[in-house]
Amino acid sequence: MIQRLYDWTLSKAQSPASEKWLAGISFAESSFFPLPIDLMLIPMILANRLKAWRLATITLITSVFGGIAGYAIGAFFYEVIGKPIIDFYGYQEQFITLQDTFAEWGVLFVLVAGFTPIPFKLVTITAGAVSMNPLLFVLTSIPARGARFYLVAALLWKFGDPIKDFIEKRLGLVTTAMMVLGIGGFVVIKYI
Repeated sequence: MIQRLYDWTLSKAQSPASEKWLAGISFAESSFFPLPIDLMLIPMILANRLKAWRLATITLITSVFGGIAGYAIGAFFYEVIGKPIIDFYGYQEQFITLQDTFAEWGVLFVLVAGFTPIPFKLVTITAGAVSMNPLLFVLTSIPARGARFYLVAALLWKFGDPIKDFIEKRLGLVTTAMMVLGIGGFVVIKYI
């Protein structure tokens, strides 16, 4: 099943609509979608390393716009949309703790969380709910998300073939590692 998903993703990565898929999932991942965008970005870069910088840029732009949507959910629609998302992930207590964290470390927290596997949607919704300065939120999100996506692009651009061979030979291990990182981000949020 994992091999089929990987092959499907690589085939979509070479399709004319691949960048639209990447943009849509990147936007959704920053505001409500549970899966990390890396699951789409990495195979797309591996399929065509010459597009690494373009794909990282698309991911950055749409991730920041998705973050703005997440911020708006927290600021204007928390009770209707934001709270159900927080409840879905089981992070009611962590949401309260994050509010305190934002009061003290807002900019620094967005910088760190935007780069790490911490689910960015929880950060964006919380930033809106605590009324973090929206311009400061966006200006902080850009380098945080950009550093993450351009680092992935740089590594895959430079070491693409060996990384692709490693992924294809050890697909189960790589998938498990990515899932552990994703879950690890949720665990970090849970115990903050």
